[in-house]
Parts: sequence; C-alpha cells; structure tokens
Amino acid sequence: MSNYKQDNNLKANKHQDVANQGKDRQSDKQSNKHSNDYRQYSVQDFDSYDCLKLSKRFYLALLFLLRGYIVWLLSVTNMRDRVSTMQWVYPDSSLFYLSLFTGSVGLFVLLIISLRRPDAHGWVRACWPKSRIIMVIALLFDLIIHVMALFYWQLSSFVWVLLQVVFTLMFIVWCYSSDRLTINLQEFPEKLPDK
Repeated sequence: MSNYKQDNNLKANKHQDVANQGKDRQSDKQSNKHSNDYRQYSVQDFDSYDCLKLSKRFYLALLFLLRGYIVWLLSVTNMRDRVSTMQWVYPDSSLFYLSLFTGSVGLFVLLIISLRRPDAHGWVRACWPKSRIIMVIALLFDLIIHVMALFYWQLSSFVWVLLQVVFTLMFIVWCYSSDRLTINLQEFPEKLPDK
C-alpha cells in the first residue's frame, strides 16, 4: 500500500515538474519578447524609474486636444492685448468655449500623466493603461463637436473642420501604431532600490 502511495506521489511530482517547466518556458518567451521590445531604445530613452519615456506622438495629440487651453494661456500672458490672440484663432467666442469643453478630457489625461508616480493612487494605476482609449475618445468627441459647430451652428469653416478630420485621424493612427506608446501603457513606475 505504501508503494502505491509513493508511486502516485512520484507521478504527481513528475507532472508538477513538467507543468513548471512549461510555465518557465512560457515566461522565458515573454521575457525575451519584452527584451526585444526595448532593444531599439537607448539609456536616454528611460526615465528615473526605469520606465520608457512617454511617446512624443502622445504629447502631440494631447497638445492638439488642449489647444483651447493653450490659446487661453497665450492670450492671458499677452499683456498688451489679451483678446487679439484668442480672436485670431477663434473668431467666434462660442467656438473657443466649445474647444475648452472638449479639451477638458485632455486635462484629465494630463492629470493622469502628472500623477503617474510609484506612490500613485489606485485610480491612477487603473486609468493609466486606458489612457490611449481615453485620448482617442476625446479626439473623436472634439471632432464631433466641431462638425456640429459647422453644420448646426455655422460657427466653424469647412476648411477648419477638414483639417480637424485629418489631424484627428492622424493622431488616432499614431496612437495605435506607436510601439513606444504600447510599452508606455504596459509600464507603471515602481520604487527602485537605492543604488
């Protein structure tokens, strides 16, 4: 009877060893895949938490989305004529307010980026991997609002809306074609041991 138990234990151990070897091979393949992802980057491409620095394309898309706030800041800092910059970019003040409204989602993404630290709250960790989706939704929302501004309220020009479509599609394609952004969304800063 004891030989029977020993045989069963040996078989169970062999099965466990085979399963563990399979898991080890799978984790080796994953680690090799991840090391290949980083092969094209140099030391300067990493931040102080050993995470890949954020994609410049992501920042460009964010600047495009936040253009209403950027124009507002430029007009506030212009001491001689605070209104001329805003009126040059947004001839109708309603279009400026719509741009601020649609850019508010971009402010949320900017908040997530600025709070992306090792000691970040759980909601920041949960929102970070979804930042690309949030950005794409914000870009599409911005486009829809400006198309409505053209066709329903006649606040915008056809050329501007056409440029808006081109830029929005370009940024969406960039967001999904960027390998760097894919890596960025998989990483989250962790505290590093003191060197």
